[in-house]
Amino acid sequence: MAEAASERSAAAELEYLRSPRAIRERAEELYRLAESGALAHFALDEGRLPAVVDRVLAVTRASYPDLRNIPYHGRFRHFGPARLAALERALAPLSRADRLTACAELVITSVLLDAGAGASWSYRDASGARFTRSEGLAVASFDWFFAGGFSLDPRAPLRADADRLAAVTASELATAFQVTPTNPLAGLDGRAALLGELGRVSAKNDGPTGSPARVGGLAQRLLASATDGELPATRILAAVLNELGEIWPGREQLAGHNLGDVWRHSAVGRVPFHKLSQWLAYSLCEPLEAAGVVIRGLGELTGLAEYRNGGLFLDGGVLVPKHEGVLGAVHAVGSEVVVEWRALTVALLDRTAARLRERIGLSADELPLARVLEGGTWRAGRVLASERRADGSPPLRVSSDGTVF
Repeated sequence: MAEAASERSAAAELEYLRSPRAIRERAEELYRLAESGALAHFALDEGRLPAVVDRVLAVTRASYPDLRNIPYHGRFRHFGPARLAALERALAPLSRADRLTACAELVITSVLLDAGAGASWSYRDASGARFTRSEGLAVASFDWFFAGGFSLDPRAPLRADADRLAAVTASELATAFQVTPTNPLAGLDGRAALLGELGRVSAKNDGPTGSPARVGGLAQRLLASATDGELPATRILAAVLNELGEIWPGREQLAGHNLGDVWRHSAVGRVPFHKLSQWLAYSLCEPLEAAGVVIRGLGELTGLAEYRNGGLFLDGGVLVPKHEGVLGAVHAVGSEVVVEWRALTVALLDRTAARLRERIGLSADELPLARVLEGGTWRAGRVLASERRADGSPPLRVSSDGTVF
């Protein structure tokens, strides 16, 4: 009896930790501690937040002057108009269902390859244009996918077959991403391992169908789960976490399940972020909408706890380091310095979005967080980083294994 009760308790905790509610609640717990001065590594200067909101509004107006046609903060933004046009032409002969599968496979593989590249890596496309950081990772992953790098069928390049991904090696990834001793990519082995796990998990999820298992089966299952053509955004995130949760490197586990982007803080216990999973959920909204699905409750997802958004508040003076080691050392992703930084970022993104909406007179439905991020906070974080450091690197240095940032 006690064992059954314990299993039910663990199952409930697992469900909670995989929810955006948990991300917000644990972030708010740490924010309240910061307000009272009780955190070890960061203090708050909320008087600097209006200036940060000014920055976000300025960069948003520069890119989207009417403030109303801002797209979601999804992976498609980083591919660029020319690549998206080429993709559209290539997908045109396919059925709506096959287009959804292909687009889902493109963004799933691209998002999972998007952890921080490091300051030294870059990618040159066929035109000779050079790309760095997240945009470079986007272009490199797009080109690899578009050339059939994830397909088992040379006649159908625009697909990601589970067995093909399961066989991807670090050497293949290095070739596709132009990695050399003088052009190093952070977390190369971790990225290759993540693709391999994606292939193995996708093969298990897709089941025996008589045809090769596809990574995009996840999108088809989401499409089938829509009710009257509508799908809650939280269901997209839940599908990503439940179906793909086992791909992450073994870190924190609960009831035999890998928790992924969940870390411990001595003051509040487990703190979930699910940064790449949430960004994947945001990115999947566009192909699902193109397939005729209406996404509801997008605002229930949280901001992304990554270095551009976090850098915005650190460079903007809202987050104040309490000792020299915060900016002077290189931190493990699971360190309490990084956990505090990321949690406070999530809480501050909600506050920034609320102030921005109040400033310009738009509702949360008219300007959801997914559009504030794109408009937006990550862009303002990049601008501030470029103003403060010649290489545009983030203010806080994190040791990357290619699977978180």
